Amino acid sequence: MGKKITKNEVLASLFWKLIERSGTQGINFLVSIVLARLLQPQEYGLIALISIFIALANVFIQTGLNTALIQKKDVDEKDYSTVFYASLGVAGFLYVILFFASPFIASFYDQDLLVPVLRALSITLFFGAVNSIQIAVISRNMQFKKLFYSNFGAIIISGLVGIFMAFNGFGVWALVAQQLVNQFFSTAIMWFTVKWRPKLLFKFERLRGLFSYGWKILASNLITTLFLDLRSLIISKIYSTDLLGYFNKGKQFPYVIITNINGSIQSVMLPAYSSMQDNKERIKGMVRRSITTSTFIIFPMMIGLALVAEPLVKIVLTDKWLPCVPFLQIFCMSYMFMPFHTANLEAIKALGYSDLILKIEIIKKVLELLILLISLKFGVYAIAFGAFITSLISTIINSYPNTKLLNYSYKEQLADIMPSLMLSVVMGLVVYSVKLMVLSAWLTLLIQVCVGVIIYMVLAQIFKIETSIYLFNTLKSVLEFSRNKRKIQD
Repeated sequence: MGKKITKNEVLASLFWKLIERSGTQGINFLVSIVLARLLQPQEYGLIALISIFIALANVFIQTGLNTALIQKKDVDEKDYSTVFYASLGVAGFLYVILFFASPFIASFYDQDLLVPVLRALSITLFFGAVNSIQIAVISRNMQFKKLFYSNFGAIIISGLVGIFMAFNGFGVWALVAQQLVNQFFSTAIMWFTVKWRPKLLFKFERLRGLFSYGWKILASNLITTLFLDLRSLIISKIYSTDLLGYFNKGKQFPYVIITNINGSIQSVMLPAYSSMQDNKERIKGMVRRSITTSTFIIFPMMIGLALVAEPLVKIVLTDKWLPCVPFLQIFCMSYMFMPFHTANLEAIKALGYSDLILKIEIIKKVLELLILLISLKFGVYAIAFGAFITSLISTIINSYPNTKLLNYSYKEQLADIMPSLMLSVVMGLVVYSVKLMVLSAWLTLLIQVCVGVIIYMVLAQIFKIETSIYLFNTLKSVLEFSRNKRKIQD
């Protein structure tokens, strides 16, 4: 990357990325709650099934070359424009494939409605092609405030459209419209806020250079996405779209929290690590800070969410969604270590070891496939639990390369997460005890949340957890940096 990124720039960018993620995901979550109360699990299951094919196609468009643009030290207009036209070409090619493949997919799953819905949602691939370059520009320049504006505006508009259509009986098409409108406005708003436009430039040698790094990232992300959705494909085929609806709704609650924090870390840390790729000691310090900070926030959230799952689902989604509770609890445990994975993997990417990323993914997915095949014999809940076992194994595999590359030993990594884990377990025991009282769902949830937050923060202060102090000081530093930056701009 052309310039070194300062600590304050990283912190300010992470702050805005967290705000962007929290705001957009929070509103999206509220919209999904309204839609879940209006629509049926089968309709959600159908969209979940179709989203798998869209997600797989998007891997070819939004990863690989996009990541290569962020990781490369020096990028110019030839790189951006070349990737832009290449991404649009790939989007067009994949759209044609999905358009003509949709009848065969619908026949395989015995879902006739899948044909028009898949063809409609596949239009988002073109928005994703444009969006991927815009995000690369934002990431390289640490301008995540612009991403906040675009995504926040898009989610509000699309949410209103989705709710309006659901209220008026459009069923599954309310979800389709919501996603199409969201992608359109996210891209359109960034078109006006991000000062980049494609030029009539296309260089095959630039594409080859970026692809030599990016194809390994693309391949690893493709494997990850395929296996992430493989369980959903199996559940929809062996069981039903209703059960897939419960499975995915249970996954959604912890996923919202994880994408807010983990996605923010991933977006900001890759360009930050890349700017320091010649200073391994500095990267190690950043990885450690990322892990201690994210686990301090994520561990109590995931354990707490698993324990309040039943009253939360009753109140928020109504009793018709109660079958999703076991899935929600299992996925809370599965996602607990996700920021741990991300911090380690982003450091490896930044150092330029894309081939190592691919090898890691292949090893993990071979093990994951074995666990999935075994779990199929024991039913749908075993399939979900297999994801938790896979997450634990992946934690060990993902962190191994950095024991060599950064001299960041397993012992150090375990010591970094242990304080937050122990506090979270103690908090969880107290929160669980509230459940033993015979109270209404509303009162149970209120007491559990309040007690959990108070216990965790008090314990952090009593034991003087360093991360707690760091977060408080960081927040002050970021706010001061943002104020000073505004004064300079004014």
